[in-house]
Amino acid sequence: MAINRRIFLKTVGMISLGAAFPAVSALKKRPNILFCISDDQSWCHTGAMGDPVVKTPAFDRVAREGILFTHAFCNAPSCGPSRSAILTGQDIWRLEQAGNIHSTLPSKFEVYTDLLEEAGYFVGCTSKAWGPGQLEPGGRTRNPAGESFRDFDNFLGQIPEGQPFCFWLGSGDPHRPYQKNSGLESGMEPAKAPVPPHLPDDPVVRHDILDYYFEVERWDRQVGDALAVLEKAGELDNTLVVITSDNGMPFPRAKASLYDYGTRMPLAIRWPGGIRASGRSYDGFVHLSDMAPTFLEAAGLVPPEAMTARSLMDVFTQTEAASRDAAFTAMERHDGCRKGGKGYPCRAIRTKDYLYIYNFEPTRWPSGSPDASVCARAIPYGEIDDSPTKTFMMEHRNEHGVARLAELAFGMRPAEELYDLKNDPGQLRNVAGSIEYLNVQQSMRRQLFDHLTNTGDPRVTGGTVDWDYYPYYGTRINKNWKVDEKPQ
Repeated sequence: MAINRRIFLKTVGMISLGAAFPAVSALKKRPNILFCISDDQSWCHTGAMGDPVVKTPAFDRVAREGILFTHAFCNAPSCGPSRSAILTGQDIWRLEQAGNIHSTLPSKFEVYTDLLEEAGYFVGCTSKAWGPGQLEPGGRTRNPAGESFRDFDNFLGQIPEGQPFCFWLGSGDPHRPYQKNSGLESGMEPAKAPVPPHLPDDPVVRHDILDYYFEVERWDRQVGDALAVLEKAGELDNTLVVITSDNGMPFPRAKASLYDYGTRMPLAIRWPGGIRASGRSYDGFVHLSDMAPTFLEAAGLVPPEAMTARSLMDVFTQTEAASRDAAFTAMERHDGCRKGGKGYPCRAIRTKDYLYIYNFEPTRWPSGSPDASVCARAIPYGEIDDSPTKTFMMEHRNEHGVARLAELAFGMRPAEELYDLKNDPGQLRNVAGSIEYLNVQQSMRRQLFDHLTNTGDPRVTGGTVDWDYYPYYGTRINKNWKVDEKPQ
C-alpha cells in the first residue's frame, strides 16, 4: 500500500522513537493491535481486580501476562463521547458535537484507525464500535473505528499476507436490557455478590447485579475466543492486546455520572514484544484516550499534536518521565432526558486521595428530569437506564435504608462536590464547603480549572458552548420533544 506524504512525515520519527523505546525498535515487525471494549462495565468487576463472583479468565490472563492498570478512567461515562475520546486521543470538550451521545464525530478530528490504515495497517471493527450516533452529519462514510466485519474470524480471513492489523472488538455486553435471573440460573450465588455502597442491599439489587455479571462473563468468553484464534495462528505474541470498557455499570450513580462506578474502568494490556517486566500492576492514573497515541507510537508513528492524551509507551518500558497522578473526566448531554435537550455539564479531577466535581448547571436534575413528559425517551430520571434496581429505589425512596441512597442517585447536587477517598471510598459524603477541607477544595478546583484551561475547554476559556443545542439523533419516544434553538 502506498504511504502518502503525511504518513511519511510522521514516520520519519521512527528512528528517534526506537531510541526512546528500545522494545519497539527490537520488534521484527510492527505489532498487530486488538482493542477489546465492553459496553458498560465498572473497573472492579473482573477476577483480576478481586471480584469474588464474576469469572473473567481472558481479562485475568492478559493482566497476568501484561499490565493490570488499577486506576484507568474513561474520559466521559457515556458511550459515544467515551469512544470518541478513545479514537481521537482528545478530551471530549475539544470534540464539539462528539461531546454528546447520539451525535456525530466531525471528520476534522483525526482518529488513530485512519492514521494506521494510511500507514499500511488492515483496519476493521465488529459489533458496537463508535456510537451511538450518525456518521453523515460529521462528514464520514464509515464508522471511525474502521470497516465493519461480521466477526473477528471473518476479519482475519481477509487480511493481506504480511500486513499488520488493527481490530476493534466490540460488544453489546453488559449493556442493558438483561435476561432476568440469567445470573442466578448460571449458578451464581446472590449472597456472595458485592453490593456497591451507593446501592441498597436488597435481593432485587443482588439479582440485578448477577444478571449484569452474566453478561460480563459472556463478553469475557468472546475475548477469550479471539485470543485463542491468535494464539493458534502464532500471532498472539506480536499483538498488542487491550481489554477495557467504555463507561461504568448501568446502575444508579454509576454510568452517566462522574463517580468511580461511572468513570473508573477495567484495563489490562498484553504485548510481550513491547512491555518490559510483565505481570505487574500499575497504579498511576491513565485515560482511555491514551490508547490513540499509544497505538500510533507502537506502530512507529508520531501522534498528531492535536492528540492531548499521553502515550503509555513509557509505562510499558518503565521509562516514565512525568508522574500520572490525576485523571480528568467530563459530561455534557448524555441523553434526551431534560426539556429542550439540555445536558448536565460537569467536570472532575480524581487523585489518589480525593474526587472533586464541578457542576456547571446545578439547578438542573443531574440524573434527568423526574417529569417524563419533558424527556425524549419518556422515562423519569432518564440518565439512568431502566432496571429492577432503579425501579426498586424509586418505589422505596422514602424508606429506611434506601432514602439517602435514592437522594444521592436522583436528587439535585451542589455546584461543587468533594469526596475524601480515604474516609469515604464509596463517595457518599460531600465535604465541599467544610472548613476542614477548604484548602483541599481550593487546590483541587485550581488543578481542575488549570487543566481545562490548558486543554481548551470552552466552558472555562470563554469559547463557544453549544452542547445544549447540538442536534440529537437518538430515539424520541416523546414525539413532541426537541432541542431548543440557541438564543441569538
